[in-house]
Amino acid sequence: MRRRDFIKAVAGSAMTWPLVVRAQQAVPVIGLLTPVLQVEEQLRGFQQGLQGAGFVDGDNVSILQRSAENEMDRLPALAIDLARRGVAAIVAVGHQAAFAAKNATATIPVLFVAVDDPVKLGLVASLARPGGNLTGVNILATELVAKRLALLRELLPAAARVAVLVDPTNKTIAEPTLQGVESAARAMALQIQVLNASNGREIGEAFAAIERERPDALFVSIGALFTARRAQLATLATRYMVPMTTANRQITEAGGLMSYGADIRDAFRQLGVYAGRILKGEKPADLPVVQSTKIELVINVETARILGLTVPSSLLATVDEVIE
Repeated sequence: MRRRDFIKAVAGSAMTWPLVVRAQQAVPVIGLLTPVLQVEEQLRGFQQGLQGAGFVDGDNVSILQRSAENEMDRLPALAIDLARRGVAAIVAVGHQAAFAAKNATATIPVLFVAVDDPVKLGLVASLARPGGNLTGVNILATELVAKRLALLRELLPAAARVAVLVDPTNKTIAEPTLQGVESAARAMALQIQVLNASNGREIGEAFAAIERERPDALFVSIGALFTARRAQLATLATRYMVPMTTANRQITEAGGLMSYGADIRDAFRQLGVYAGRILKGEKPADLPVVQSTKIELVINVETARILGLTVPSSLLATVDEVIE
């Protein structure tokens, strides 16, 4: 080979070598398994946590979303698909997604968002030492049910009948929510009317029942469906002039009256932090389950004005955020 041709060959290989290396260095993929399409703000919280650990979505890590579109029986197949793809971790939103992921793999790390005690549910052995391949965040949603009803009663002291909206397809949330509401309602001498909805059409039917029955207030269970349908909930609650309390501030921001619950975005940020630590080599068994400590009361005073309500000064003194 002539010297000039040799130099060209070496130069060419030097230019292509970095491309070969980059192709061989696969970007880790995190599977996001959800009952419904994830709310953008929650996804941003997760991305924020990842960035704090040095991982940027679309750069040195990729997020692959899989939604059951509120057909819960699809979750197991979606979890198996993520496991077969060899994702670096699975983020499971809610109990059903967490159990689907747990059943799909015993080796891939699973990070969950739980609304009830994950030890009681059987997801982990203990909060401090989860064991196995699961850990995550408990947002304490069912534990806060009684307090949320008490806050609603403080806002509406003359209320006698409260409608409770739950998603019957999500029994691990619906059942403890109803148990908590019914127990607290007895102590407050409140009558409870249970309404079921598992899709947008049934939410409309529930509000048709509210129009007929005219309860004094509406208590909405936590759940991915209701967060995803927050605009519909807020619009219908205003149309039928029913004060509505939820566990998610995003519904209050959309026009609901009041919310009391964990900061969901912060919970997803914590999951992002844990995902980053796992990508760096830590094990889920060594990462304690985090209990949400950022609990917030949010009141939409503009909605209160539309409903003709005056927010008591006692509530305004304790509120974390007022939406004008």
